[in-house]
Amino acid sequence: MSTVIDDLALARKVLRTEAAAILSLVDRLDGGFSAALQLLYECRGRVILTGMGKSGIICRKIAATLSSTGTPAFFLHPAEAIHGDLGVIQADDVVVALSYSGETEELLRVLETIRRLGARLVAITGESRSTLGQAADVTIECRVAEEACPLNLVPTASTTAALALGDALAMALLVRKGFREEDFANLHPGGKLGKRLMRVEHLMHAGDELPVVPGATSMRDVIYEMSRKGLGMTCVVDAEGRLAGIITDGDLRRHMAATPDILERKAGEVMTKGPTTIDRSMLAVQALSLMEQRKITSLPVVDERHVVEGVVHLHDLWRTQMF
Repeated sequence: MSTVIDDLALARKVLRTEAAAILSLVDRLDGGFSAALQLLYECRGRVILTGMGKSGIICRKIAATLSSTGTPAFFLHPAEAIHGDLGVIQADDVVVALSYSGETEELLRVLETIRRLGARLVAITGESRSTLGQAADVTIECRVAEEACPLNLVPTASTTAALALGDALAMALLVRKGFREEDFANLHPGGKLGKRLMRVEHLMHAGDELPVVPGATSMRDVIYEMSRKGLGMTCVVDAEGRLAGIITDGDLRRHMAATPDILERKAGEVMTKGPTTIDRSMLAVQALSLMEQRKITSLPVVDERHVVEGVVHLHDLWRTQMF
C-alpha cells in the first residue's frame, strides 16, 4: 500500500511541477513573444521547426499545430540538416529553433546557413544569453525552476513549457490571420473531427435521390414521391426549379384530418410556404444545430437563386457519428 501511495505522491508532484512551469510563463511573456508572432504572421515562406532530442519531438508537435491552422510548417532535424537537408531553408522562411540550453551543437551548426540565406530565426530557450539566444532575431525565454524528474535531469517541465509556448504562438497566429471554422474544416476532412466539420454538400440528397415535385402535381403523386425517396418530405418547385414550399409527413397527417378530399388537391395547395433553407457550404454541425432549434428533420439546400440543389435529413447528420 505504501508503494502505491508513494507512486501517487510522485505523480502528483510531477503534475504540479509541470503545471507550475507553464503558469510561471504567463507573467513573463513580453515583447519577444509579440515580435515572434509578427515574424510568423509576415512570413512569406514556410515556418521550419528544428531541435534535437526531446526538443525535436516538441518541434514536430508545434509544426503539426501550425500546419493544421493554416500556417505551412514542418520539422527539420538539425543533424540531418548539416548532412544535406539544409537546402530546404529558403530566404523567405522563418526558422523556430528549440534548445533549452541554447548550446546544442547540431543546432548551432545550422545557424550559419540560416544567416547566409537571410531566413529569420526565432529561438525558444531557457538561456536567453546563450549562443542560440544571442544569434536569433527574436528570443522567447522559456526557463523553468526545475524539471519534474526526481533527478532534475530528464527534460519534462522544460519540454512541457516549450510545447505550451508553441501552442500559444499557434493560437495567437490563428486569430491574427482570421482563421475560421470553415478554414479548419477544409484542412481536416478525415476522422471524427472531419465529420464534425463536414459540409452539407457532402451529405445532402441530390439528383435522383432528391424528393421534388412541381406545384401542379396531384397529391397522389406527391405521396408516391415522398414514399419512393424515403425522406418523409418533398420539395415543391416552380417552373424554374426554385423552391416554392415543402410538404412533410406531418403536413399530410394534419391535412388528412381536416381535408377529406386531400388526394384531389395539388401540391401547391397543400405545401408549407417559406420553409427554412440552407446553402451547400454550411457545415454539417451548423445544420444540425439549426434543425434542433427549429425542431425540424429536413432542410432544403438552395443556391443563390433559390433553386433546389438537395435535401439534408437529420438522420444523415446522425449517421456521420459527429458526436
